[in-house]
Amino acid sequence: MDKMFTFYAIIALFALILLSPFIVAFLLLYLGTAGFTSVGFSVSGALLVLLFMFVGSFFNIPLVKSNTVRVREPSFLGLFYRYVWRTQGISINVGGALIPLAIVAFLLLEIPLEPVIISTGVVAFVSFISSRFVPGVGVLSSAVLPVLFASLFALILSPEHAAETAFSSGVLGVLIGADLFRLPIALRKGAGVMSIGGAGVFDGIFIVGIVSAVLAGI
Repeated sequence: MDKMFTFYAIIALFALILLSPFIVAFLLLYLGTAGFTSVGFSVSGALLVLLFMFVGSFFNIPLVKSNTVRVREPSFLGLFYRYVWRTQGISINVGGALIPLAIVAFLLLEIPLEPVIISTGVVAFVSFISSRFVPGVGVLSSAVLPVLFASLFALILSPEHAAETAFSSGVLGVLIGADLFRLPIALRKGAGVMSIGGAGVFDGIFIVGIVSAVLAGI
């Protein structure tokens, strides 16, 4: 009996591992559709935007001309260091940053600005203190706190437009706090081309905005 249980447990684990990409894709599709419909898009419009974001995630637009810098990196298990030349620059991702920003610009034409400005400031501060730059990896940030603060302040400051305010402040707050405020550190300590919103539909800019909109719109 124990052997059979172990066998079925192993099969279930392998099945879960194999299906995990599809589960993640389904959750992202569900959240994206729910979030965009909560800010006024139709279901077909939400799916179309998600498609554009997915395709756009493969494209980066250079913002700062790339240059070659000399950086020190560890070698031989960190016991020694060597100096190497790396290309350094800044770009912005179409799917992970430009499209969410375009949606925010559209929403700001329809909702009060003051709640968005206040909420964005709070989310930017929270995003900054909860993020850190890791050389060779990029800016790592927790999405939990920005989501909670974007949703909470949107509900308090603009209950009539809570979802739109949460999405806008979530996108702008993470962009400002976790990306723009961390750029000087990234340029000073990092190497390689830093892409704002480079993870596309999986980037914190989009994830925080869409989950905040879903929570505020419940």
